[in-house]
Amino acid sequence: MLDKFKKYLIEKGYKLTTPSGNPSTVYDYVNRVRQVCNRENISEETLAQNINLYVKKYDINGQEAEFGKQSHYSVINALKRFEEFTETLEQF
Repeated sequence: MLDKFKKYLIEKGYKLTTPSGNPSTVYDYVNRVRQVCNRENISEETLAQNINLYVKKYDINGQEAEFGKQSHYSVINALKRFEEFTETLEQF
């Protein structure tokens, strides 16, 4: 599923690498989603099925808001992009 998420991000215009060749947003968001799955001890499919719950949990005022705002809010931003992705899963 994360491969499809990666494809989705690329198609939305997110960059795979920085101009200097370092991993960029696509790599980061995929890894942030993987981190949340590991942290919650759930599969990517379970996350996708319950994404609204996890977005609320990691967003501002959620139980895991501190973790969600790590690295300039990249965790919650990755979850929100994953939420958008799950709405279009039939296409991928």
